[in-house]
Amino acid sequence: MDKLLSGRQVLVVEDEMLVLIMIEDMLADLGCELVVAAATVKQALAAIDAQVFDVAMLDMNLNGDNTYSVADALAARGVPFVFSTGYSGHEMRDGYRDRPLLKKPFMEKELAEIFAPLLSG
Repeated sequence: MDKLLSGRQVLVVEDEMLVLIMIEDMLADLGCELVVAAATVKQALAAIDAQVFDVAMLDMNLNGDNTYSVADALAARGVPFVFSTGYSGHEMRDGYRDRPLLKKPFMEKELAEIFAPLLSG
């Protein structure tokens, strides 16, 4: 699984810079070709309109804004994605309860394990 993301393009929607840097390093270790980062819903939607992604990772809360509109845009394009959160008492909106959820903090192994089934289909 060490090159799970070989040649893949990943959108990471995350507003915490240190967490983003950690995620980018993990994705690079997994062979990711390109990581596009967005810190706001507006940036994420613009990135989705500008290019095609193989998979995405969405922080559920961006400085008080939820990322469901980003999830909707990705789902409309058939892009698989996972949510991530640092909160233990998260409330998942109907229609997204079946989406994978990665609890922060996480290790590279957990990131790979959550992306593997999304990319095998």
